[in-house]
Amino acid sequence: MRNKVGIWINHSKITKESITPQLINWFNSQGWETVPEWDQEITEDVDFVLSLGGDGTVLKAAREAARFNIPVLGVNYGRLGFLCEVERGEIYSALKKVLRNEYTVDERLMMITSYFKDGQKQQDMVLNDVVFIRDSEETLITLQVKLSGEPIASPPSDGLIIATPTGSTAYSLSAGGPVVSPDVQAMLITPLAAHALSSRPMVISNKEKIDISLTRGNKCRVTVDGKYLTTMNSGDAVRIETAPIKARFIRLGGRSFPKVVREKLRDRWHES
Repeated sequence: MRNKVGIWINHSKITKESITPQLINWFNSQGWETVPEWDQEITEDVDFVLSLGGDGTVLKAAREAARFNIPVLGVNYGRLGFLCEVERGEIYSALKKVLRNEYTVDERLMMITSYFKDGQKQQDMVLNDVVFIRDSEETLITLQVKLSGEPIASPPSDGLIIATPTGSTAYSLSAGGPVVSPDVQAMLITPLAAHALSSRPMVISNKEKIDISLTRGNKCRVTVDGKYLTTMNSGDAVRIETAPIKARFIRLGGRSFPKVVREKLRDRWHES
């Protein structure tokens, strides 16, 4: 071990001055070095990344850390904190466990998108979802979906969500998609307001290659993990497939998937 930690802070939720000095002093007292702004100085020579913010912050940190096989510990300073392992009041007790190696690492499936822009092939890593949604000027659009070359039903709709099991509890859930355990190696296809009674969400193998093209409508916005990616024009296509790397999250025990779902989505679930 290098005894070195990277710190990733969501500055819209936390001021750097309010917590960074305390964290640096605490880590120093434990014999650890810090990279106080790992999001600005991304290096691979850290043992783990400490993410302070909400789910969006964890998503960004985990995507970057996955490139170097580095695990992330998420501390919730946001509202939902579905991906965060601990709440803000538990930060130091949690860190003591991590420094004693009293944790496991949870690996999560990621996807990769491929598309052409200005004649150049672009690729982006995805942890939650890829969302295709009609431009405000459009009424309905038709997105042709092919699974490893085979077309499936593609009715007119407002758009489409391709999600990982991790992303099943995000936008896909709001659109009527199923909650899928993060241990399942699969991808989800969830239509957005499809104009067909037979259109239903699908859970497919992680071995499939998903090709999506815009066949009706002039424009379609594409976002990755909530971030604008590109605009598809008529005839454009995007390929989505399982990424060769996985996101890694530090788990300290006591947060089983059913428990997290029950606690974080309690307003949508009945207690027994």
